[in-house]
Amino acid sequence: MSHIPLKLRGYNCVRKDADTGSHSSGGVCILTSNLYPSTPLSLHTSLQAVAVQVHTRALVTVCCIYLPPHDALNQQQLNNLVDQLPKPFLLLGDFNGHSTLWGSDSTNSRGRQIEQFISNNCLCLLNNDEKTYFHEPTRSFHSLDLAICSPDLLPLLNFEVGDYLHNSDHFPLIVSHADSGGAIQFPPRYLFQRADWAAFMQLAGVTEAMVNTADISEAVQHVVDIIINAADKTIPKSSPRLRKFRRPWWNEACRDSYKNQKKCWNIFRRYPTTENLVAFKRARAFARRIRRRSQRESWIQFVSSITSSTSSKQLWKKVKAANGVYKEFSIPVLNTGHASYSSPLDVANILGQTFAQVSAVDSYSPAFVAIKNRAERMPLTFSSRQSFPYNCEFKMFELQTALSQAHDSSPGPDGIAYNMLRHLDAVSLSNLLHLFNRVWREQGFPRQWQEAVVIPILKPGKDPSNPLHYRPIALTSVLCKTLERMVNARLVFELEKQGCIPPLQSGFRRGRSTFDNIVHLETQIRNAFVRRNHLVSIFFDVEKAYDRTWRHGILQKLYNLGFKGNLPLFIKRFLSSRTFRVRLGNFYSDPFNQVEGVPQGCVLSVTLFILHFSEILNHLPPSVTGTLYVDDLQISCQGCNMRLIERQLQNAINKIVRWCDENGHTLSAEKSKCVHFCRKRSIHADPILSIRNDVIPIVDEIRFLGLIFDRKLTFLPHIVQLRKKCEKSLNILKVLSCTSWGADRTSLLRIYQAVVLSRIDYGCMVYGSARSAALRRLDAVHHSALRICSGAFRTSPVESLYTICHQFPLHLRRKKLSIQYYFRSLSLPQHPISHMTLPATLRRIYNARPSHILPFCERVKSIIHDSEFNFPDIQTVDLQIFPPWNIPQFSFLNPFPGFDKSRTSPVIYQQLFSFHRSRYSSYRPIFTDGSKAVGHVGCGIIFDADTSSFRLHTSFSILSAELVAIFYALQKISLSFQRQFCIYTDSMSSLETLCHPHFQMHPVAMQILGLLQTLQHRGFCILFCWIPSHVGIIGNEQADHSAKTAASFLHRDIPYCDVKKSIASHISSLWQETWDLQVHNKLHYIKPSIGLWPALPIRGADVKLTRLRIGHTRFTHKHLLFGERAPMCPTYSVSAYRLNSALSIYTAEATATSCALQRISSENTMQFRIYTDSMSVLQSVQQTESSNNPVICDILLQMEDLRSKGFDVLFCWVPSHTGIKGNELADSAAKSALVPSIVRFFCLHQKAYQ
Repeated sequence: MSHIPLKLRGYNCVRKDADTGSHSSGGVCILTSNLYPSTPLSLHTSLQAVAVQVHTRALVTVCCIYLPPHDALNQQQLNNLVDQLPKPFLLLGDFNGHSTLWGSDSTNSRGRQIEQFISNNCLCLLNNDEKTYFHEPTRSFHSLDLAICSPDLLPLLNFEVGDYLHNSDHFPLIVSHADSGGAIQFPPRYLFQRADWAAFMQLAGVTEAMVNTADISEAVQHVVDIIINAADKTIPKSSPRLRKFRRPWWNEACRDSYKNQKKCWNIFRRYPTTENLVAFKRARAFARRIRRRSQRESWIQFVSSITSSTSSKQLWKKVKAANGVYKEFSIPVLNTGHASYSSPLDVANILGQTFAQVSAVDSYSPAFVAIKNRAERMPLTFSSRQSFPYNCEFKMFELQTALSQAHDSSPGPDGIAYNMLRHLDAVSLSNLLHLFNRVWREQGFPRQWQEAVVIPILKPGKDPSNPLHYRPIALTSVLCKTLERMVNARLVFELEKQGCIPPLQSGFRRGRSTFDNIVHLETQIRNAFVRRNHLVSIFFDVEKAYDRTWRHGILQKLYNLGFKGNLPLFIKRFLSSRTFRVRLGNFYSDPFNQVEGVPQGCVLSVTLFILHFSEILNHLPPSVTGTLYVDDLQISCQGCNMRLIERQLQNAINKIVRWCDENGHTLSAEKSKCVHFCRKRSIHADPILSIRNDVIPIVDEIRFLGLIFDRKLTFLPHIVQLRKKCEKSLNILKVLSCTSWGADRTSLLRIYQAVVLSRIDYGCMVYGSARSAALRRLDAVHHSALRICSGAFRTSPVESLYTICHQFPLHLRRKKLSIQYYFRSLSLPQHPISHMTLPATLRRIYNARPSHILPFCERVKSIIHDSEFNFPDIQTVDLQIFPPWNIPQFSFLNPFPGFDKSRTSPVIYQQLFSFHRSRYSSYRPIFTDGSKAVGHVGCGIIFDADTSSFRLHTSFSILSAELVAIFYALQKISLSFQRQFCIYTDSMSSLETLCHPHFQMHPVAMQILGLLQTLQHRGFCILFCWIPSHVGIIGNEQADHSAKTAASFLHRDIPYCDVKKSIASHISSLWQETWDLQVHNKLHYIKPSIGLWPALPIRGADVKLTRLRIGHTRFTHKHLLFGERAPMCPTYSVSAYRLNSALSIYTAEATATSCALQRISSENTMQFRIYTDSMSVLQSVQQTESSNNPVICDILLQMEDLRSKGFDVLFCWVPSHTGIKGNELADSAAKSALVPSIVRFFCLHQKAYQ
């Protein structure tokens, strides 16, 4: 078999290449359509043969064979091959044998061997007398390709030979079933891009009567029916058949040339003369040339259509199409060890049975089954008379938030998609919310929502024939998932508010990421290294974690945490009586029960699993630390005594195993890994740790949450592998770009940042501690990508590449991301990184051992100290400040709708504002404004005659200043006895921010909404109104002036969003400082300040402009690639040499004149003029008797020699630094001279003096 993968869309490939040396000859290949279940067979034969088993109407073995004409054929080899083929089978191939049995004129020895082979094995020959091979030298036709089958297949198959060669010398053999059909069809899907949403909204009217039926399941079915009926009438569907692959390059010229080619071939078949053969070859060559030209033009047009104006959706669609990235769907042939299953329905049932068995009670150990039965006999009472806030009915804004946050996923069994729910009218959404509240309030659960369609996904790198190697992804009702999302928001809020989830569980939590666990582990390892200790870390693998989660254990956890009422009851009903069917194409399995586990693909599943599994961290001993990312469990222990570490870790493992035994989970000792982190050079034994007497393997490196940790923490393996992946991903850019055509620079940079740079950025704050030599390996990838994106010449300086593409160098990018991550962790009070500080004793050890690398937090603190950041404290963000059921709803007045400020007179705005104030005269006006200038940020509040103004830290943004002004205006209102106020601001962005509350909103805006809610509860009526700035509204003008002239400094914590901008600005200034040092860089001369340059939309023109700006082109710098001498200009040539630093400027000027005379002596032109800006040298040459400088003496001797040869040499003085081109060239060459010489000289030669 060949180890080189061959990908062809819609097909599976099995191939065997012939080992024939340097030239290509022989080899066989079978392409199997994904529409039919298939599996390759392993053949033990020296023949060139491959085989697959394909299910059409039954499982059939298809074998492809090639017998070279000059190889000796052993009859036993053919017999052994047939013995390995499961019956029934079909044997196809080029046998290179002649026999009258299949239409040849005579029979040769190979033909007799094949006849004997067919007879001995009782096989059937499908061939008729049609010719299958064209021998071009003799213009003759032969029968060499055979189709041989088992006897039971003969009546079921039809055989024919194609009438066209298709650029081969063999005609295709077409073997088909006598009856058509058998291919798998795909379920049709809605084409939302062609939907008539206006008609859908009218037809999909969910009425109050539909949702108020007595049976909740019947009400849900009414809603499903009305939405699906409306969708069927207004949204087109795709065809269930496989779509034919489009050939965009095929045009009328290709069609005409192909027709002419076939016409010439048909003439030659009837009249096989030399003239007709030549005519056919000409037509074939012409058609091939037309096709290739059309393909190239179509490709250039397609790639060049990717521009900066292309939307993100279309951009990635085209990128995936250009790079052949597509989804493959293939139905396997399953092998359970006892039997093979190839029918799609049988495969679906076997997979469903396997998934059901994993979550069945029988899959648990007898000890846990006893624990489970004993615990479940004790009922959990979630009913309560006490009213809890999280049990209140859902509100419309919760439904709207759930729909806006949902991604467009596949529909469930009912066929409803999120797009349909988003296009329901307000009345239908209101009735749908009423239905959800019925489910929530009446404690009933629709039976449709307990059903799921499971899509089996093959795990990466696993054997597709093993049913245990598939991951079940459940597709449930979108209606149910919408309600789940609303319930999940309430559950997460309560869990986080009560601190029910350990801080070292980072999975799927707001403000948390995989970086938290990576940084935590790196910090532990660094601290162990500096203490010269060992650190042993174990990375556990939990088998079938989601599918084996104990449901009663989840409910028991909720009960212990004090949850009562609708919330736990809904979760209980959500987990109970769940069924599923496996779908393969358009085949559905029988229904199966999912007894335990949480369904993968549901919104609530992840939260419930985290709630249940995170308890494992509470069972670790104090000497062992552990982290979790969902189910990725890692524990570690450090010390100087390896035996003690081993005992402590084994004790922790035993406690973890005991907890798993009591909760239905199983740890895999084989897949779990142990790493011994140590920098000691002496020989020391690794620990021996086990899970139930199965030893955990010790490895030198481990991939943990996407980052490879090696035992010495050099991160070199990670950097090496990262570079390989990035270099492979660079092929995407190479496919899309060329120097003369392709995607534009902006689009290429977008693709590079998303595909390659994102990989480099991931974890860079940790692996950035590697030595600089290792990190420079990634610089090569960065530079290559920028050269591809910009089209710059290969010799272009990397500093120019950074500037022309406006991309940070990687070391500055790592610094920026590290500082931003550190400050972001400080903004979250419960973040574990914010509490990670070095003890004083450990800090002293680091100071005493400076060769050791500091942990992440200390490295960032040193960067911040060196950068002289003068930030105040970071403002902390409470992510649970508003419960999901009580989020403040904000709105504001706009008395100036439809007025364009650029076309409206200020007088009109003043009149409109006066009319507005007359309507709201009972509301006391308050004007707020913020101001930001260089070195000054301020805010002002005008409250009647009272003016308040504050200066803020210069890192505050204008948005933050505006929000701070509004916040302090509300604080002033809270002290007032009046209850009606109207706050006027000219910041539309501030008001828009307040209108869209979410957990990532501005922290000052959160404070405003919280204070506003408090004031409203106290009886205040506060309106907000937008007014245009600088139109003469007196209060606004006063607030603006007070903000600009604010002098009283307000000590206030700075929001992280403003810190992030300041960090980016600081890193940009560091980059600018580096760029300022590039005084000899050609791009620096025309672009001294770093900024974004717009790219030309035409790729060829943009590349030319880029190369000219950088100053490196093929014409000027090609010699550097080939190791040649620099080309000399025919008009000017500049030579520069470096001299001894002890020489004076006078000697250097004189030496340059002497060398110029030397150069003149080798020229053919007789008239020259030497220009110099050294008056002292000219005077010395003129006063020949008074000069005793040896260089001047040489000049005089050279001049006399040149006069004797007929040269006419004149000298001329020119002033320096006055813009004379030749003098400036010579001056620049002298200053940048690099070539060492005994003397330093520079010369400027003009071709002729006129």
